Amino acid sequence: MSTTVFTATVTWLAIGDQAGTFVTRPVPTVDLAWEGIVGDGHAGLTRTADVRIPHYPRGSVVRNERQVTVVAADQLADVATTLALPEIRPEWLGANMMLHGIPHLTLLPPATRLIFASGAALVVDWENQPCTGPGGVIAQHYGDPSLRARFVKAAREKRGFTAWVERTGLVQVGDTVQVVVPPQRPWPGALRT
Repeated sequence: MSTTVFTATVTWLAIGDQAGTFVTRPVPTVDLAWEGIVGDGHAGLTRTADVRIPHYPRGSVVRNERQVTVVAADQLADVATTLALPEIRPEWLGANMMLHGIPHLTLLPPATRLIFASGAALVVDWENQPCTGPGGVIAQHYGDPSLRARFVKAAREKRGFTAWVERTGLVQVGDTVQVVVPPQRPWPGALRT
């Protein structure tokens, strides 16, 4: 089995450093440290278990695999079109990074590496499941409360993914990123009848 490599471009970066909100603010550069993006609200080596990790008691300390959120402009545009909106901005979703040039970005498999021009690297954890938090921000922006729930359905498989830092360094808007997709094979245990 062989590895697949894509080249993409960083088109947008942001940091979540505003108290009381997950909404991020655009910046030209982010500093990836072992804990995540320096100064970001999702930074940390650990986090507490929540609804996304139901196999541990809520509040248990677990590894933070959600240090960075990555999205794609084409997928956000698809969601906006589905909802008949002019746009959905990545900061409304709490995103940290937007990439261009990866087909079906949200569905990149776990363990995919994103290696940036500086040598910094992220590892894909999993699809970022749509939830009503960003839906609420979108609803408030457009003055339509129904968007809170409608966003969840419209953004399935299009909300991007979460990742953790494998190698530290700076990432800048305009940087090239090498996307290394590991070999894929079906797990035989999933095929049982």
